[in-house]
Amino acid sequence: MAIDVGNTRLKWALYEAPSPGAPLIAQGAEFLENIDRLAEGEWAGLAEPAQMLGCIVAGDAVKRRVQEQMELWDVPVQWVVSSAAEAGLVNGYDHPTRLGSDRWVAMIGARHRMLAQGAARPMVVVMVGTAVTVEAVDAEGKFLGGLILPGHGIMLRALESGTAGLHVPTGEVREFPTNTSDALTSGGTYAIAGAVERMVQHVRARCGAEPACYMTGGAGWKMAPSMAVNFELVDSLIFDGLLEVAMRRFTF
Repeated sequence: MAIDVGNTRLKWALYEAPSPGAPLIAQGAEFLENIDRLAEGEWAGLAEPAQMLGCIVAGDAVKRRVQEQMELWDVPVQWVVSSAAEAGLVNGYDHPTRLGSDRWVAMIGARHRMLAQGAARPMVVVMVGTAVTVEAVDAEGKFLGGLILPGHGIMLRALESGTAGLHVPTGEVREFPTNTSDALTSGGTYAIAGAVERMVQHVRARCGAEPACYMTGGAGWKMAPSMAVNFELVDSLIFDGLLEVAMRRFTF
């Protein structure tokens, strides 16, 4: 079982084997406020997994609640912690273990997806969720660095709380917004798009090659139409990375 515990939701997927491309048996997602029902709900009817591997960015209190639900099975869970190198990726962070495990795992998934598609290239990997991360990886698999910026919801709530008369909108993304709702939605979208496109420019200049670009995360579909750079939208990027790590940890 692969588990991804983000800031808003827990996503899980049960596979037939701990290896990339393994058939998917079942999957689901639960908002963090509802995870205490997993053992008696969605997980109750599942076959006991042989191994469990996950990444978590939520705090210790959430982690404890998740592990309580996992007591349904007598199987210890391994939580991925970013390291100096794993699964063909080298960590260029100043303090490697401080890199968010979801970022690390997503880059691993993207790296192996890119290699399966052809020759090695530099990459830009974007996760669009509660926060947005924009990662740069060179053709040799070294993580060069990345950006963190607020997601749509955080941007809009900050504007609502700090600006009189503005409310979280249900607007559309427009090139030339002519109402406040569209202006707020468009502003947040283009702020993220601009940061991503700047990173693509940095990678082109640093590596002298066009990067392969991947986007994932719950809000990735909102961003994709507004990007000036072509991105492959991959919903399963973190699970793909977890399977790559699992293959090396659980199979011999």
